[in-house]
Order: sequence, then structure tokens, then C-alpha cells
Amino acid sequence: MSRILTTTLLFSMIFAPTALLARSNSPQKTPSRAVAVVDINRASTEDFEKLPGIGPKLAQQIVAYRTKHGPFRRVEDLLIIKGIGSKKWKALRPYVCVSSSPTKSMGK
Repeated sequence: MSRILTTTLLFSMIFAPTALLARSNSPQKTPSRAVAVVDINRASTEDFEKLPGIGPKLAQQIVAYRTKHGPFRRVEDLLIIKGIGSKKWKALRPYVCVSSSPTKSMGK
């Protein structure tokens, strides 16, 4: 029994770091490229598409909402957009901000 335990312990000490290394190289849900902070009142659809979890359709929805209703007042306002729930918003939060002076070309 002690020999099996010793062998198991030795095996785990040798191969555990390799398994952890393999796991760390697995695909992540975070963006693979560096993403700058995006001002949601100035961003284009292309800018939004660079953010994690935002595809062309959702990017267009964000811009359309902003055009129709005017600039966002806070980043939490993204939760109004259909397709952005609390989980997606939490993933986006580090990558978005709201300017203190929105541009005039955004509608209202």
C-alpha cells in the first residue's frame, strides 16, 4: 500500500507541472490580442467588434441605440442593449469607458 502511495505521489510530482502547463496553453475566453479601452460614446462598430464577446450584430445594435437615444451616461447603460447581460457586461467592463464630453455627431 505504501509503495502504491509513494509511486502515485512521485508520478503526480513529475507530471502535474506538465499538465498545468498544457492547461495554461488552452484557449481562453479573453481576447488574444491586446484590447485598448474603448469609449462607448465614440467607438465605431469596428471598435466594438474588437471587444470580447461582441460580434458585428451586437456592435451594430450598440451604435444604433447610441444614435437613436444619444450618448451613454455610464458604462452600465450597456446593459440596456439586448444581448448584453450581466455576465457579458462584467467581461466588457475592463475594456470600456464613457467620455466626459461626448461628440456632437451622435444624435441628440
